[in-house]
Amino acid sequence: MDLITTTQELTEVCARMARHPFATVDTEFLRETTYYPLLCVAQLASPAEAVVVDALAPGIDLGPLFALMTDENVVKVFHAARQDIEIVWNMAKKIPHPIFDSQVAAMVLGYGDSISYDQLVQRITGDQLDKSHRFTDWTRRPLSDAQVSYALSDVTHLRTVYLKLAADLAKRERTSWVEAEMGVLTSPETYRMDPNRAWERLKSRVRKPKELAVLIEIAAWREREAQTRDVPRSRVLKDDVVGDIAVQTPTTVERLGHLRSLPKGFERSRWGEAIVEAVQRGLERDPKTLPRLDRFRPAPNGAATVELLKVLLRMTAESHGVAAKVIATVDELDRIAADDEADVPALKGWRRELFGDKALALKHGQLALAVDKGRVVTVEKN
Repeated sequence: MDLITTTQELTEVCARMARHPFATVDTEFLRETTYYPLLCVAQLASPAEAVVVDALAPGIDLGPLFALMTDENVVKVFHAARQDIEIVWNMAKKIPHPIFDSQVAAMVLGYGDSISYDQLVQRITGDQLDKSHRFTDWTRRPLSDAQVSYALSDVTHLRTVYLKLAADLAKRERTSWVEAEMGVLTSPETYRMDPNRAWERLKSRVRKPKELAVLIEIAAWREREAQTRDVPRSRVLKDDVVGDIAVQTPTTVERLGHLRSLPKGFERSRWGEAIVEAVQRGLERDPKTLPRLDRFRPAPNGAATVELLKVLLRMTAESHGVAAKVIATVDELDRIAADDEADVPALKGWRRELFGDKALALKHGQLALAVDKGRVVTVEKN
């Protein structure tokens, strides 16, 4: 039976899958109108079978699914795992483990930056996936045979992709590289939505301590409100409005109403007073309790260094068959140019061995770049 609709069926299929070394996993969910993603279906495949679990089936208990997700004897294989793991965390407060993310593995093996699942399947298997149900409404019941077939294809092809990538990683001695990347994906801190840290996700122009204090309070209020009402953050306040409130610090409902970014009349709603109270809490906060803003200052004349580092990065990525994005970002190059001890992934672990040490050597004139037969090469300087 491809479609699982009862707890008994789910219990039996998860027990069978637990006997295998790996299971491929995917989910279909809805989150356009909610804060927490609504799981609609979950797809599972072992080397022996593949099923679609109807997560909205009346009376179904997803406990066996969550138990499989945390079974240490079964590797859970995802593609771009973060959102799938977030769903399990929100519903069961459990993190799937151990896991394998085929998108990360593909970047480590040089398939490109953040390659999509259908592109990866085509490159490895030669199969062209049917995309016709990509934007289907997964909340509608009954599920059609075409929907079930589409959902199954996501995990059946992933079996072949996983075996190919895992073999290539082992052959090129890069299995540990991917395992290191799984640490962030399997950390509960990645998925905890602490209202008091909601401000960290915002790109704001706050400069003064009082503005930061208000930003923290307004972002926390919005996060709690979105969680309580189970609506997207933007349904409560848009990001630019949160930033405007932090900079303008309106201490009365009337002053709040003068903000051009706020919908007309919003200040007279039941949330207007709550926002003003949050502003007041921010203004009353002791500046000594505030987190320090990371004021990154580019190195003097650092632009030229960064350009050289970009060339080194591109050369390293091409010569080792690794996506440049997974080695270092442009922001990391800026920080390396400014600080030898920059706290960035590019100066840690396998990335440092591959690129970081050479980047520092290039920065300090111990390494040079040259062109040899049309290719950029490194030249050690005595």
